[in-house]
Amino acid sequence: MGTASAAGARAGQIGSLRNVAGRALDRLARRASGPVDGSSAAVFRIAFGIVALVAVIRFFAHGWIDQLYVDPAHHFSYVGFEWVRAWPAPWMHVHFAALGALGLAIAVGWRYRAASLLFALGFTYVELIDKTTYLNHYYFMSLAALLLFALPTHQAWSLDARGAGWAGTVPRGAVWALRAQVAVVYCFAGLAKLNADWLLEAAPLRIWLPQHADAPIVGALLDELWVAYAFSWAAAAFDLTIVAWLLWGRSRAFAYAALIVFHLVTGQLFMIGVFPWLMTAAALIFFAPDWPRRLVRRLAGLLPERFAEQMARKGGDRGSGESSDWRTPRWMRAAVVVGLLVLAVQIAIPLRHYLYPGAVRWNEEGYRFSWRVLLTEKAGLAEYRVTDAASGRTWEVDPERYLSPLQAERMTTQPDLILATAHFIRDDYAAAGMEVEVRADAFVSLNGRAYARLIDPEVDLAQERQGIGAKRWILAAPP
Repeated sequence: MGTASAAGARAGQIGSLRNVAGRALDRLARRASGPVDGSSAAVFRIAFGIVALVAVIRFFAHGWIDQLYVDPAHHFSYVGFEWVRAWPAPWMHVHFAALGALGLAIAVGWRYRAASLLFALGFTYVELIDKTTYLNHYYFMSLAALLLFALPTHQAWSLDARGAGWAGTVPRGAVWALRAQVAVVYCFAGLAKLNADWLLEAAPLRIWLPQHADAPIVGALLDELWVAYAFSWAAAAFDLTIVAWLLWGRSRAFAYAALIVFHLVTGQLFMIGVFPWLMTAAALIFFAPDWPRRLVRRLAGLLPERFAEQMARKGGDRGSGESSDWRTPRWMRAAVVVGLLVLAVQIAIPLRHYLYPGAVRWNEEGYRFSWRVLLTEKAGLAEYRVTDAASGRTWEVDPERYLSPLQAERMTTQPDLILATAHFIRDDYAAAGMEVEVRADAFVSLNGRAYARLIDPEVDLAQERQGIGAKRWILAAPP
């Protein structure tokens, strides 16, 4: 009787928890399904499409398509995506031209769903070709494009919405999802800065800022150590708190002004491409959903009456879209569950480095896809010793025989790329009928420290496999 009673009590508790969770989910689904003005989400879509187009234009203008994808003899593949290969010329150029056209289609809202999905797939394909091209903001663009595909941001200010008017509404959950995506970037960028190098040594900013000492007006300040410390602490505080300031209505305008200054400064000092513009535009989603429509109405008041009427019609003079008589769609509960799961995955991925032994900034296991923005300064040296298994003869091989200059530079500090290069060497000799052992003498300097061995020089890398598990041949970081 006692056992049955205890089991019944546990079942009752579980049932009670399920009921509480179900009611909470229902409330959240109803809240998320509430209609709000769609113009803010439309601005996110428009800004994303424009930045995507600009990014593609930069690839053409700088010759990066050939340099990064067409010319290299080998590419560093991601585990599980070894089948991804670059198009041969000129098809890689055609691929990028298509991405630019899709970015434009997203911006104007033409065939929006298809354009968003095709851009997400096409851009992600490009990023999967070679790990040396990984950048945090390119990862963000892939995620944002998939998010745009899932959300109805074309309901306002879109060619697709012309038949239904230019001032449509979107579910409140769509705005939440866009805000959450931006928040993940800033929060994890801030958490990554909570380390001794960044806060107590002002590294790597104490290395980078003096390189701009010749800048007009502020150059002399950038050579001061205290400025590096101030920048380090300010950047950490900014990343950790900016989302909270943007969410609070009273501080939102001031926070956004600080955000603009922050990204202007970092963009000028560190030349990080479209990232500052992308995040500056994306952060507008934290303002009230109807802010673009209200802005259009204000601008319309400054124009002659004929133009004012046209702008008011396009901007939508239909109120904020709030309503109290909507019904929660049946699919919204499932959509909320999926959204929460996606958010949980995006939180888990940057934390996966805790599953590996050692310091993530040294061994880089779990480093990518973790929003570690401008966090480390690493320099490396790598040489390979090849041994003929039959004769025992050993000789050195220059890795630049197999890699482009950019690949050779980035390989020296990233263990998985060092292993992949060893495999390129092994396979090259195997094609000539030789079975060889490949060992690496790899040294890395982290944030200005003395060079230290990164790879165990006694391990035959030709026999090691790529994978997501911890790598025993990576040596521990020096004290």
